[in-house]
Amino acid sequence: MLRGQGDTGGSCAFQNGLAVGPTGGDVSEQALEEQFRELLEHYKGERGALVPLLQGAQAIFGWLPEDVMGRVAEAAGEPLSKALGVATFYSQFRLKPHAKNTIRCCHGTACHVSGAPLITQEIERYLGVHPGENTEDMLFTLEEVHCVGACGMAPVVMINDRAHGKLTPEKGRAVVKEFREAELAAAADGNGDGHVCACAAAEGAAE
Repeated sequence: MLRGQGDTGGSCAFQNGLAVGPTGGDVSEQALEEQFRELLEHYKGERGALVPLLQGAQAIFGWLPEDVMGRVAEAAGEPLSKALGVATFYSQFRLKPHAKNTIRCCHGTACHVSGAPLITQEIERYLGVHPGENTEDMLFTLEEVHCVGACGMAPVVMINDRAHGKLTPEKGRAVVKEFREAELAAAADGNGDGHVCACAAAEGAAE
């Protein structure tokens, strides 16, 4: 289990460069800073530690702020330019905050020839953002990806870890709309997380 935003408790351990530990409620800035210092200390003086340090920092903060990048580069004994180069080369790293939910529009060959560009355009219009951007309410980050490994369901849009397939532009919009409305309703009720009911509603909209 990754330790990061939304995780708390216990001392920080590291596996394959990622901070791990028990889960819990919201984490204070002080707790995140403590985890980060433990990460830096864990890899201090270790050769080739730049990527594990970047992975661990992102697991803690959810993204890689500029000041974090600078401290990672210093701990790895590398110039900031190299750390930035690595972070921008690998798609796993994020240099700006990520929203609560991630929408991934697949543009692999099977999805592309089945109408993925039109689906993405419709979702863009509905959310008012382009791929790589967050909605103003920070509910969604929209991404365009090469393949999600569900070619038999093409065209596919993923919301977090749930795949929605055999979509049209209208169904793609409906899936996102139903998910968003469920998230907002859950927040209004004080639940704070509409993920479960939203997925059920989205599946019904896509049928």
